[in-house]
Amino acid sequence: MTGRPSGTRPRPTAPSPTLTRQPSGILSASVNDRADISQFEHPPRSNNAEGQPRRVGVELEMAGIRPHQVAEAVVDAVGGHIEIDSAFVTRVCGSSLGEFRVELDADLLKSRQYQNLLAEFGIDIGKGDEREQIESLISRVAGLIVPLELVGPPVPWTELATLDMIREQLHQAGARGTHSSPLYAFGMQLNIEAASLEADYLLAVIRAFLLCYDELIEAERVDLSRRITPYVQPFPEEYLAHVLQADYAPDLHGLIGDYLRLTPTRNRPLDLLPLFAHLDEARIMAAPVETHLIKARPAFHYRLPNCLIDEPDWSLATVWNRWIEIERLADDPARLERGRSRRLSRSSPLRRWLSQAWRKLRT
Repeated sequence: MTGRPSGTRPRPTAPSPTLTRQPSGILSASVNDRADISQFEHPPRSNNAEGQPRRVGVELEMAGIRPHQVAEAVVDAVGGHIEIDSAFVTRVCGSSLGEFRVELDADLLKSRQYQNLLAEFGIDIGKGDEREQIESLISRVAGLIVPLELVGPPVPWTELATLDMIREQLHQAGARGTHSSPLYAFGMQLNIEAASLEADYLLAVIRAFLLCYDELIEAERVDLSRRITPYVQPFPEEYLAHVLQADYAPDLHGLIGDYLRLTPTRNRPLDLLPLFAHLDEARIMAAPVETHLIKARPAFHYRLPNCLIDEPDWSLATVWNRWIEIERLADDPARLERGRSRRLSRSSPLRRWLSQAWRKLRT
C-alpha cells in the first residue's frame, strides 16, 4: 500500500475558483418551511408601472465571517455555484434569484488598486500562488475594520422571506453586526423599486420620508459610529423647508434640479441619485456629486438602518416594515398634508442657518 511518508502532512490546496454546492436536504427543507412572507407587510402599491411586482435589492454589511461562508449561506438557500474572483470578491452565480456578490467593501481592494500603491515603493507581488497568499492576508486584516458586504440582485418583494433565510444562516454562522464593535459602522441597505416615476409620487415619498426621519432614527437605533460618519447625514433643513412648502409641485426636471442644488450628495439616509440617474443620467453624471459610486436604477436607495445580523430578534422584515410605513404615509394625502404643515411650522431661519453651518463644518 502506498502513502505519504510518516510525519508528513498533505499540502493544502487553494480553493477552486469555481465551486458548486448543492443545498442539503435538511437545510433546504428548513429554508422552504421557514420562508414566511406573512412577516413582511404589503406595500400600498405592490406593482410597478408595468404591473409587475416591485423589486427590492438588499445589501448587508457584516464581520466575523469569511467570504466563502457567506457564499455558502446563499447557495444553501437559493442554489447556484460559487465563483471566487479574488480574495476580495466572491460571487454566487446561477441561483434561483440571480447573481449575489460577496465583497470586502473597499474599492481599493476590490479593484486591486493597492498594487499601484505597493509598486510606488518598489514592491511587486507578482501573480499566482504568491499573490493569492498576500491577498488572503490582506483580506483577513482588512476584515477587522472593513465590512464584508453581501449584495443581492433585485428580486420581487414577495421573495424577501427567502432572502431573510440567508440572513438567518449568516446569523447562525456567527456574522457580527453594527453593535458588536465601536469600529463597525455597518449598515443594511434597501434598493426599493419605485411604484411610479411620476414627479407627484416621488415627491410624496420624499416628503413622507422627511416627516418620518426623526422616528426612524429612534426606531432603528442608528449607531453613533454611523451617525458621525458622512454616509447617512440628515437632509439639510433648507431642503426640507423647500420641498415641504404647500405650493411646491415640481415636474421631474425641477425635482431633480432642487435636489442637486440643495443636497448634492449620495450620503443621505435616502439616496435619490440612483433614481434620478435612471431618469436623467447625463444630468446627474455632469453634476458635482459622487458619480463614480452612482448606479442608475429606478429605485429608492434606503441607507439608514443598522445591520443587526447578530441579534436574534432582528430580521429583514424589521427594516422592510418600517419602510412600508413611509409608503403608507405617502399614499395617504390627508395625513401627509397634516404632517407637512406641522413639520414646516417647526422650521425657522435659525434652524436653517444651523443646518447650513453644520454642513460647512463637516466639509
